[in-house]
Amino acid sequence: MPAPRLAVDIGGTFTDLALEHDGVRVTTKVLTTPAAPERGVMAGVAAILRSAGLVPADIALVIHGTTLATNALIERKGARTALITTEGFRDVLAMGNESRYDQYDLNIVLPEPLVPRYLRLPVPERLDNEGKVLLPLDLAALRALVPTLRAEGVESIAVGFLHAFVNPAHERAARAVLEAELPAIPVSLSSEVSPEMREWERFSTTAANAYVQPLMARYLRRLEAELQAIGLAAPVFLMLSGGGLTTIETACRFPIRLVESGPAGGAIFSADIARQCGLDRVLSFDMGGTTAKVCLIDDFRPQTARSFEVARVGRFRRGSGLPLRIPVIEMVEIGAGGGSLAAVDAMGRIAVGPESAGADPGPACYGRGGRYPAVTDANLVLGRYDPENFAGGALRLDMAAARGALAAGVGDPLGLDPAMAALGVIEMVDENMANAARVHAIESGKTYEGRTLIAFGGGGPVHATRVAEKIGISRVLVPAGAGVGSAIGFLRAPVGYEVVRSLYQRFSTFDLDAVNALLAAMAAEAEGVVAAGSFGAPTRQTRTAYMRYVGQGHEIPVGLPGETLTVADIAAIRAAYDAEYTRFYDRPVPGSDVEILSFAVVVATIATPPAPPVAAEAVAGPPHSTRRVRDTATGETADWAIHDRAALGPGTRIAGPAIVAEDETSTLVGPGWHASVDPFGYLVLEQG
Repeated sequence: MPAPRLAVDIGGTFTDLALEHDGVRVTTKVLTTPAAPERGVMAGVAAILRSAGLVPADIALVIHGTTLATNALIERKGARTALITTEGFRDVLAMGNESRYDQYDLNIVLPEPLVPRYLRLPVPERLDNEGKVLLPLDLAALRALVPTLRAEGVESIAVGFLHAFVNPAHERAARAVLEAELPAIPVSLSSEVSPEMREWERFSTTAANAYVQPLMARYLRRLEAELQAIGLAAPVFLMLSGGGLTTIETACRFPIRLVESGPAGGAIFSADIARQCGLDRVLSFDMGGTTAKVCLIDDFRPQTARSFEVARVGRFRRGSGLPLRIPVIEMVEIGAGGGSLAAVDAMGRIAVGPESAGADPGPACYGRGGRYPAVTDANLVLGRYDPENFAGGALRLDMAAARGALAAGVGDPLGLDPAMAALGVIEMVDENMANAARVHAIESGKTYEGRTLIAFGGGGPVHATRVAEKIGISRVLVPAGAGVGSAIGFLRAPVGYEVVRSLYQRFSTFDLDAVNALLAAMAAEAEGVVAAGSFGAPTRQTRTAYMRYVGQGHEIPVGLPGETLTVADIAAIRAAYDAEYTRFYDRPVPGSDVEILSFAVVVATIATPPAPPVAAEAVAGPPHSTRRVRDTATGETADWAIHDRAALGPGTRIAGPAIVAEDETSTLVGPGWHASVDPFGYLVLEQG
């Protein structure tokens, strides 16, 4: 049997753990410890090892994902960072591409660069677009910056030179000087972090990498040391934003690739469930303690992208955040979780999020000092949670505190009793999540017709049917272990790495030798990273070119053959581009040449096929209790049946309204819905 593997996902409120060994899965949730996240991890490791009857030395592999890098960027709590750049280009971070995410807002607010202008330091040097040296790097001018860097207390340095993605020589020379003069300060090079054209995105990504690098490196090394101190000497792998796993060394060098590591685990979890159940069109819905994430999955593969925005200042406004040029699983993430705080705004409307109570102090009902109403407080007051058995009984909820917070924060200003205030909060947060899902579908050019919503996370199954109703989905699936879905997703992720490089080509003048040499070098780099953690497992290579018609502004990804390209392949790739362009925009542009801006190579271990379903044996047990619950769709209160999920065998059918309770979450089967248990033990909820 496979050796025991442990997955750890640090969220804003809870740290989730999942352990698999000998065909058995053990899961647990503990409160996150924001001041020192490794403390929560170690508490969770001790708890899950006790539950599994194992000792630290038994663990063969640890897989970890965290939102620490994302939080540091959003909260501006990273390192004091300097950017050294080409003379004349210090304001690229502030100017961006000079676009406005809202053309008609005269008071528009743009995101502030992570590096203030006085720490964006220019040096004379210049390369042309082919990487030829026009002006050598002025090493004396570079060394003259060292006293300024020391005096300003700089903790991390980003280096971004013009056209360094073509020729990294100047950036590497600058790093050699800086490491000799300032050996304790990490240096991030744009030619390594994001070696692609477009200065704003490249400089922004490199600055963000430098901004979070000291924080992440310290945390990862502390965690590694604490695990080793208790006898857990297994290698630690990190979940990447693009859906693969990488070594702790690579994560310390490029922590910017971890910004969406937790949500990526959730998307991998949903994709694995979709493959298992033969669902080729699904919507992944992950609602945790701080945020909710939605992701479209077609043909068992999450939607991916090469760019991402973090810390948006405009809600749902593309272009209002800091651009990051990294491989990511594409999703919409909003501040709508169990800890999201509710209030009444200046116009007398209920507003929920994005501020969160987090784990400390948490929602008012946690009894840890929280005074403001959160989504969890509202769910408790509506009867959706059992105050004695929340999180498997590890945390008792205070109903009086929840009602008091809702009355003070929402009810009294609007003249509502706590129950109706709670209903308003839940309806508002459900509408926020449904709206995010609508925006995601529109931006992706897709619809929700015929899709299944896969709900997980601590809050996903609680809110799933109402969100599904709002976006027109009539089928919801809640997998086993839904409360810790992202952590389980880590256990399903391949060890993989993506390398992206820019090399300008046109099909009319295609340089076959140059492209093949570039792809071979990229594949070798990716294989080197993967080999450090694949343990000899077979791997698969995927190659992609990003191309467009000459003169256009955005590229379309087109797959390339996995072997050395030949002359015959060139015509086939051009035909594939025309077909893909037609799929997007209805028709090609005949007679127009096509240009390739960049290439990507992904090397990843091959996923194991899904396990066969368990035997279907109907176990129709009666509910073990009932509870008064207020339905948010109608506002009516009724007795809902409460079922223990562990007692429901395959083939069981339950008519709503009902609640299916388990340790990490609860599934609401709303009025007009019914639930059944499929051969895998998953809950399938259908409307009508």
